[in-house]
Amino acid sequence: MTEPCAENLWTMNDSEFMSLLVERCSEEKPRRIRFYAPSFMHYKSIDFCSRLNDFPTISVTGKGCSLKCKHCGGIVLNTMYPATTPAALYELCKRLKSDGARGCLISGGCLPNGSVPLKEFVDTICRVKRDFGLTVFVHTGIIDHATAEALKNANVDAALFDIIGSEETIKDVYRLDISLKDYKDSLRALNDAQIVYVPHVIVGLHHGKLMGEFTALKMVSSFRPSALVIIAFMPIRGTEMASVKPPESIDIAKVIFIARKMFPRTPLVLGCMRSQGRERSQTEILAMQAGIDAIAFPTEPAVKFAKNSGCIVSFSPMCCAQIYLDAKNSVISGSRQLPS
Repeated sequence: MTEPCAENLWTMNDSEFMSLLVERCSEEKPRRIRFYAPSFMHYKSIDFCSRLNDFPTISVTGKGCSLKCKHCGGIVLNTMYPATTPAALYELCKRLKSDGARGCLISGGCLPNGSVPLKEFVDTICRVKRDFGLTVFVHTGIIDHATAEALKNANVDAALFDIIGSEETIKDVYRLDISLKDYKDSLRALNDAQIVYVPHVIVGLHHGKLMGEFTALKMVSSFRPSALVIIAFMPIRGTEMASVKPPESIDIAKVIFIARKMFPRTPLVLGCMRSQGRERSQTEILAMQAGIDAIAFPTEPAVKFAKNSGCIVSFSPMCCAQIYLDAKNSVISGSRQLPS
């Protein structure tokens, strides 16, 4: 069967899609699957156990966020180390380094325009990189050219950026008075700055339903990201969307399959944000069948599936966006890590 184009894949029904997925799997050669388990969430399996401070997350706004989006409400910030001044950020990174940290994700709540206030921390990030040698990823939100250039000059290792492809979702869920153009302009700013950037496409953010994911992928396809992460809406207790059903596993797999077709040579990851329910393993297995290269915090059934499929597997304590470098180094060295 000849694979349909991405536009037709998007409208394909579930049974047609599953038939296509089965056919693809029967033709695919064994490959490498990377698993990531950074320390901002405890992870323990028969294969790997995360350590407390390998790769923590930091909020430069503490618990503060101007948006209080329906799906998050700022609750996610409670899981991060607060560092609301440049001096506090430097001292925290110094302590984390002494405790064994290999890197960190610097994030925070958003300003009313959807940006994370990173600009005042740029000089400190540069010092952190110079003095401690940490791998530093930043979660930017909406970003302008000047900030992107400043982060590049600060030697940030990678910028992570959530892409929304629906005007309705931007206004309804994020409560932002911006447009798709602002997201595309942010992608352009990161691309023009020649910083490593890893867009994240969120499946089912519009109240658990597919809306705008294909548009988001098309926006990203106009540029050359270093990797692409697919994540999915997960209901969080205490938020306005706590009772919303998350997207189906097959919907997540469909987005991954389309992304694989649109980005055949870009490292593709199933990221950490997705539901913890009983369908988690099914989502991960379908994701591997759809062409994913890496998974954050995998379930043991998924790891077993990868091994039984003949994949070369490896575990890392870093953020899954690190795949941009891991994949590049693997191509250069031709080495294998942790064979199954």
